[in-house]
Amino acid sequence: MGSLALTLGVLVVGAHLLGYFFERLRQPPLIGEILAGVLLGPFVLAHLAPEISSTIFGTNGANDVMVKIVLHFIYWLGLLLLMFIAGSDTRRLMAPENHRPLAWLLGIGIPLPFFFVIALAMTSLLPLDSLTGKAGNPTSAMLVLAISVAVTSIPVLSRIFYDIGILQTRFAGLILSFAVIEDIVLWGVLAVATSLVGYSGSSSLGLLGHMGAHVGASLIYMAIGLWVAPVALRRLHRSPWNFLAARSPIAYILSIMLVYAAIASAMDVTVVFAAFLAGFGIVGGIGGHERPRFATALDSLAKVSMAFFIPIYFAMVGYRLVFGQEFSLGMLLIFIIGSTALCLVSIAAAARLAGFRGLDIINLAIVKNARGGPGIVLASVAYEQGIINAGFYTTLVLTALLTSQAAGAWLRFILSRGWPLLSTGPSNGAINAPAPADLSFVPPLEIERR
Repeated sequence: MGSLALTLGVLVVGAHLLGYFFERLRQPPLIGEILAGVLLGPFVLAHLAPEISSTIFGTNGANDVMVKIVLHFIYWLGLLLLMFIAGSDTRRLMAPENHRPLAWLLGIGIPLPFFFVIALAMTSLLPLDSLTGKAGNPTSAMLVLAISVAVTSIPVLSRIFYDIGILQTRFAGLILSFAVIEDIVLWGVLAVATSLVGYSGSSSLGLLGHMGAHVGASLIYMAIGLWVAPVALRRLHRSPWNFLAARSPIAYILSIMLVYAAIASAMDVTVVFAAFLAGFGIVGGIGGHERPRFATALDSLAKVSMAFFIPIYFAMVGYRLVFGQEFSLGMLLIFIIGSTALCLVSIAAAARLAGFRGLDIINLAIVKNARGGPGIVLASVAYEQGIINAGFYTTLVLTALLTSQAAGAWLRFILSRGWPLLSTGPSNGAINAPAPADLSFVPPLEIERR
């Protein structure tokens, strides 16, 4: 217990200190929290404080096994709580006014960059051999490369939106709606990539069935979570037999989140989406009908999560990064410039066709480019499966961090100038122009500064 307390204390203090430092620099605090994990890694802390390093990184025997298990649990609990809070605060997910722009974003924003990368790879214009890992499967490497260009970070964007107070706006709802559907599709493609490497059967039909079942389960789960579960939960909230909700609303909403996650795991669906949909369903979905009833419980849960579990999650993201010796600066520059340009062009085209103009298009394109947590998870899974090599793994991780930092910095800049995130509707063609700031979604400190 002493080792665990020391480990958690080091991670919490380091995450908050660097998070505060980055916030003072007008940067997203989560970047500082991730950097805290990097700085607490074995390559730094092992030299500065060997006794703490041996506790955290496991050189003292069986007790460290327990520490690692508990840290792994807290890591995932922090991620689940982050997504749960994002879901509970997202009142405009799949809102009617977002249907048309969402259709354009999904119809162009995903296929254009994905299939463009596939086309370049199949015509040998992309050197897949320099990216392929020990599994020696260029097709899987090609799919991972295509995913990495199109993926969007739900956890990182949710944290950025929460930090700057815009999680309840139409802009956040549109971006998160797109990210939820996009990432489900892309995680399905990742399942295809890993199936090509890990499938032990000899039947092509069996492989197709395995991949189709995974993608189908994700789509069914998302549909139920968006449209069926909120209705059922509203009835459960009002049930006279619901003693848990009456006695402890926090315990009640946490139990629902855990049940969502357990069902998702049983269906082989990513639990990240389960926590998001749990928060979305508890408050009544699009209308937010149950928010007043659970406002105090949700606020208390959010404060504790943002103080402890979520900073530890982001610190652990940085802590788990170990940059190999195969890092190539040239590969990083080519990938981040090329993938960013492709993402910006595709989202800009989709937003233009959806009726957005001017600054609205730029806001949507830059924020959509944040790769964040999913980019890091994608890199980790692909590297562990032997799909990509160490050099490309490092490139994907650094790209995820840099694009997330850029998205957060851009949003803060826009809000500091008093410009709207979305000023043109999907049905009108008016040219976007700076408008008076809507202080309803700006944090109190920012209002005072203005």
